[in-house]
Amino acid sequence: MEQLLNEIRPGYSDRIINQKLQSPHSFLEKPYSHHYNQSEEYFIQVPEPFIVPRFPIHHDVRQSVPRTDYSNALHDFIDVMLPLVPDFFSDLNYFFDPAEIQKPCFYRVYKIGEKYFLFLLRINLQYRPLEHELIERGSNDYTAVYRTNRLYLESDCIPLDTVLTEMGKIVSFKIHQTISNTWIGETGKGYLVRGIWIDTELTKFFTKLFIAEGQRMYPYYPFTCKYKTICMTILGPTPERRRQLLPYLQGALHFLEPYLEKIQHALKTVPFSEELSLFKELHQKVNSNYKKLWTNLTVTAYLNRQEQKEFRIEF
Repeated sequence: MEQLLNEIRPGYSDRIINQKLQSPHSFLEKPYSHHYNQSEEYFIQVPEPFIVPRFPIHHDVRQSVPRTDYSNALHDFIDVMLPLVPDFFSDLNYFFDPAEIQKPCFYRVYKIGEKYFLFLLRINLQYRPLEHELIERGSNDYTAVYRTNRLYLESDCIPLDTVLTEMGKIVSFKIHQTISNTWIGETGKGYLVRGIWIDTELTKFFTKLFIAEGQRMYPYYPFTCKYKTICMTILGPTPERRRQLLPYLQGALHFLEPYLEKIQHALKTVPFSEELSLFKELHQKVNSNYKKLWTNLTVTAYLNRQEQKEFRIEF
């Protein structure tokens, strides 16, 4: 996925994959569950394990078209995945990201009134030794073949200014960027110098603003600071759930935009706290319908087989 300034440019689209996504197919009627690991990564857990095939590791980012062995492996993976979670993908289109080939991308564009929104779903196929069952070892050139019942996802709705096309084909999504520079400085010395950013603090501010006082949803944050704008992370991103929640992202943008400079200024001086006077002021102004959206959402912490903390999300 090529991101230049405020644009996302979808790459090569595979006709065979798009046909697979849009074709009717049978599916397992067993439910999947929603989880986060201790690194705050979202995954769904399905009842039956599936096999992730071998993929080539190396790709020249200047080449917009994937290698044949990559495409064949992805075709096989799609065939296995679709019966498990067909409701996520039935209305999406695929594109190849030469910069991160282990994260296949799927998308759909929505329009509400005069506003455009991009739903971007990315699957993370990275092998995780502590979680996955190894079937065939990887090499310097190819990934491992493994079995798992976990599918790691990045599921974001992103506000757009425009959708640029050429000869009827989408070539660019221009992001509606409402947030300025989130870098505020550096810490450490020598090789240990690292940047300090307020993206996480903004994410906490946005999410806490639109949920009921005292409700705890960590590590799930519905409203996030990404791409220098306010995005929405959707769990279980079926077409119906996307259509249900998108108007709330539009409303949140409309509500927050007049205050974004004040919010950024406040968080550049102190970490987020629900005791911030600006937060208290805005929280009282939020439409009560937002605070009802996630009333039934519960988070349960547990230890996995490696005794690492994970979270199950139910809604």
